Amino acid sequence: MDVSMTLWVLTILGLGALIGADFLIGRKPHEVSVKEAGIWTIVWIVLAALFGLGLLLFGNGQAAGEFFAGYITEKSLSVDNLFVFVLIMAKFSVPSHLQQRVLLVGVLIALVLRAVFIAAGAAIITNFSWVFYLFGAFLIYTAWKLIQEARSGEEEGEFEENRLLKTAERKFGVADRYHGTKLFIRANGKRVMTPLMVVMLAIGTTDILFALDSIPAIFGLTQDPYIVFTANAFALMGLRQLYFLIGGLLEKLVHLSYGLSVILGFIGVKLVLHALHESGVHVPEISIPFSLAVICGVLVVTTITSLIASKKQQERAAAEAPVAPEDIEKDSVEA
Repeated sequence: MDVSMTLWVLTILGLGALIGADFLIGRKPHEVSVKEAGIWTIVWIVLAALFGLGLLLFGNGQAAGEFFAGYITEKSLSVDNLFVFVLIMAKFSVPSHLQQRVLLVGVLIALVLRAVFIAAGAAIITNFSWVFYLFGAFLIYTAWKLIQEARSGEEEGEFEENRLLKTAERKFGVADRYHGTKLFIRANGKRVMTPLMVVMLAIGTTDILFALDSIPAIFGLTQDPYIVFTANAFALMGLRQLYFLIGGLLEKLVHLSYGLSVILGFIGVKLVLHALHESGVHVPEISIPFSLAVICGVLVVTTITSLIASKKQQERAAAEAPVAPEDIEKDSVEA
């Protein structure tokens, strides 16, 4: 898809306007209700759908299909990010009324960093077609690793600060408590970061780790930098509302790792086949409609089996729970 510089500028300005509107709406710190999160989640999904339809009408079916496949893949992978976001919020004891501000700025940092990753990835792919072999192998390895972690049944540990975060804390220092929405304060004549600034950096920089598999994954569906960027942007911008909407449901998605591993493994195989095809080897290539069907099918099956398994676990836990003495006495009196 040929994208002019004018379209790039208009797209970035449009996304900037949406981010600005989102910031203005949530400028006053407050606890986000499920209703508010649900409404805005639908709004972002509708905006993504309208953008995809715009590609279909003013571009072509191939571009629209690649966008929807990329958007759904990035959205599903971003749900995995939410588990880490929960750990970060817990580690830094972020007040509930400040969490939406943390996520807004953190996601904005993540979007900027991903844009850098996407530009680098596009440049590498343009000049070195063999990199598809590396991307494919890495995604297949990541898929295998996800399955191993899911089968081990290990609980998520505590969030560990990355080196960049530790360096910033040593250089600026950190205040001992939150100061509303302030990011820096002066303490003992020195300018120091507030915990709010630290957690924003934690959210934004931690996303780099997730970009290591999500960026190669979407390049396995499309090599168009414009589609890669816009799919990532729409997936990330709705992440804040998704956090508040399904935060309580994350523990019920017990098969999410299996579903993501299947998706990453599938895209990894698709990349390897594409690399072989580019090398002149006559192998079948996986079409975008088929990829979209597989991705959606895996997510639907994963969600259904997760909810069923979670319900059975709750029923088993309720049946094995010890009966309180007062309940025994009550039952005896009634008898």
